[in-house]
Amino acid sequence: MAWPRIGAHVSTAGGLATAFGRGAAIGCEALQIFVKSPNQWRAKPLAAPDSDRFRAAHAAGGSPPVVAHAAYLINLAASDERILELSRGALADELERCARLGVEGLVVHPGAHLGAGEAAGVERIAASLDAVLAATPDGGPRLLLELTAGQGTVLGHTLEQLRAIRDRTAARQRVGFCLDTCHAYASGYELGTEAAVEEFLARADEVLSLELVACVHLNDSAGERGSRRDRHANLGEGRIGLSGFARWLSEPRLAGAPMILETPLGDDERGHARDLERLRELRGG
Repeated sequence: MAWPRIGAHVSTAGGLATAFGRGAAIGCEALQIFVKSPNQWRAKPLAAPDSDRFRAAHAAGGSPPVVAHAAYLINLAASDERILELSRGALADELERCARLGVEGLVVHPGAHLGAGEAAGVERIAASLDAVLAATPDGGPRLLLELTAGQGTVLGHTLEQLRAIRDRTAARQRVGFCLDTCHAYASGYELGTEAAVEEFLARADEVLSLELVACVHLNDSAGERGSRRDRHANLGEGRIGLSGFARWLSEPRLAGAPMILETPLGDDERGHARDLERLRELRGG
């Protein structure tokens, strides 16, 4: 059986290239990073030496799968034209950074409609994706729409909403998906048993096609099912429990999708290392 690569979101403090050493130290087979500060609209331009060091470190580390996560400020459904312009510009900038670094996928939260309604929000997100992708070269990184917990007016908390956004996007061949177990559970999907995960994956394949899922976030949930609370917990320490996670690791249609932890680090900052060990035990090595 071809097992998916497992890993974690790691810090790039001290330079983007430092991510690979941090990942190797805790046993990552795949990485997720920020390519700029997630809490700022703008960042200084990516210098050629920085991208060169990143590519060299990537190759030296065996070229593990790497995805990036877009800034949290981005709202592709914003009705405020200034925020919408900033969001589209920030996303285009991050796609360009990913292209220069050789990062193949950029995970993004679709956005919040802020009272405009689901239909209007979906249309605004699709229009934003078209504007961003039209401004970036073909053949670059794919945008991966993340399944969300649905807090507030955030969209993308159902498989059908994700499908609707992609269907309305002209350059849909450049758009894929990222599934998050905490978000799925918090939005109402049952994932606590292997049978429940089997049912969810069957539905995800029917609605999205698992071939379009290019990343999975493996996170337990601190909130109850359907709570719409985006609160991650360490594996086996939240409401989902461990029994369902093994089914994710054994899904052959997701073997090519890196499975990334975004769980709490804890006071000793070893939370990811412990969760990676739990995943290795679940898959048998």
